[in-house]
Amino acid sequence: MLQRRTLLAGGLASLALARTGIAAAAPGDSAYVMGYFTESPNKVADRYALHLAVSPDGLQWTPLNQGNPVAIPTAGTGGLRDPFIMRKQNGGFVVLATDLTGTDFTRQNQYIHAWDSADLRSFTGYRRLKLHSMPTHTWAPEAFWDAARGQYGILYSANSGGRDAFYVNYTTDFVTVSAPQLFFDPGFNVLDATMHVGNGANYLYYKSFADGRLYGARSSTLNPRSFDRGTYTSGVVSGGIEAPIVVKAHNRNEWWLWGDSFSPVNGELYAWRSGDINANSWTPLTKAQYTQPLNAKHPTICGITATEHADLLSRWGAPTWNRIKSYNFPDHLIRHANNAARIDPYPFDPYQDSQWRLVPGLASSAGVSFRSVNFPDRYLRHVNYALTLAANDGSSAFAADATFHRVTGLADPGWTSFRSHNFPDRYLRHSGYVLRIDPVSTTTDRADATFQIGH
Repeated sequence: MLQRRTLLAGGLASLALARTGIAAAAPGDSAYVMGYFTESPNKVADRYALHLAVSPDGLQWTPLNQGNPVAIPTAGTGGLRDPFIMRKQNGGFVVLATDLTGTDFTRQNQYIHAWDSADLRSFTGYRRLKLHSMPTHTWAPEAFWDAARGQYGILYSANSGGRDAFYVNYTTDFVTVSAPQLFFDPGFNVLDATMHVGNGANYLYYKSFADGRLYGARSSTLNPRSFDRGTYTSGVVSGGIEAPIVVKAHNRNEWWLWGDSFSPVNGELYAWRSGDINANSWTPLTKAQYTQPLNAKHPTICGITATEHADLLSRWGAPTWNRIKSYNFPDHLIRHANNAARIDPYPFDPYQDSQWRLVPGLASSAGVSFRSVNFPDRYLRHVNYALTLAANDGSSAFAADATFHRVTGLADPGWTSFRSHNFPDRYLRHSGYVLRIDPVSTTTDRADATFQIGH
């Protein structure tokens, strides 16, 4: 289905231009905020409302509000998909989103959701904007500042004349909008437009249904139809990936391209990097290099200042739980399943099986114990060297078996390893995807015993 995102890099653009749009490399911006909705394979996490996460580096994300929504639509379908966050020219933010709950992609809807926000700590002026009267959908809205017009363009996917294309409406206030115009139609079905304005040109990335790949087009102007013959990339990836986002690093010539998998069964985000957005060159990042917010779908990314980053954490709070990633299988997380501890590839349900509260060690406050979020009376402990999830019986033996000491990662000093409290020559590691404590001597052992604590 849908997906979107609008981006602006500052570069040589004017300050007004630079302050607008997704991940604008604007003076003062040094961090990022992500907006998204949530889905999970068995629908446990399905929540069609606005969620937020923050990141200091654009790759490692901290969900806010314990992973719960921060704004929920009250009209239309009562749900949203594909949120978009943009900093406005006069300060503050606008939030746009598809008016759709669930996965009824046959539903016609001419409206989108909209909010204003001074600081993303509260949301005001909720409304729905009618963008057209066509008997079709209005998916994945994004916006960009068109300095030549002195107006914002609202860009979205709709189907008229038998195929999906991108349409635009112009506005100065996100309240009153112009009539729709066809913006991008390359002659085949496309979905999920995202715009990056600046860096000497303008860039539109999209999903092509001709071959299922993500492409980039460029134009020297922002005029409707100016991108139609401007595709300059050979297609980043083929398969069930959509919802491209292009984000520029704030302090260097580096770009990230994000994409979302189509199905929540494979519901995860993918990322690529490039040192030159003008080059036809995107290199995939490994899951060791980034961590998406839990269950995040079709996100938006916008640049924020360090103060705004701190204020968002203060307002909404960081999670009281952690997820723990394997070093040599970075798409795998520590989880419990039928009380056995193991690593499994994300995503899965119940997703809560991978959430842990790292509490002071039951046998020593210098260590940690792994307390389950969805079974809060149970902890990870070792029994005959195998890790299991068990209820605390209050004994000193249980406390010792359930206590571990954090040490520098045995395979990577930027990661973490866990040494057993009562068997100090043994470390927590995975073997055949099952967790146990073992002595560590080989390179493989050290990799198996190294983890990343995140959210």
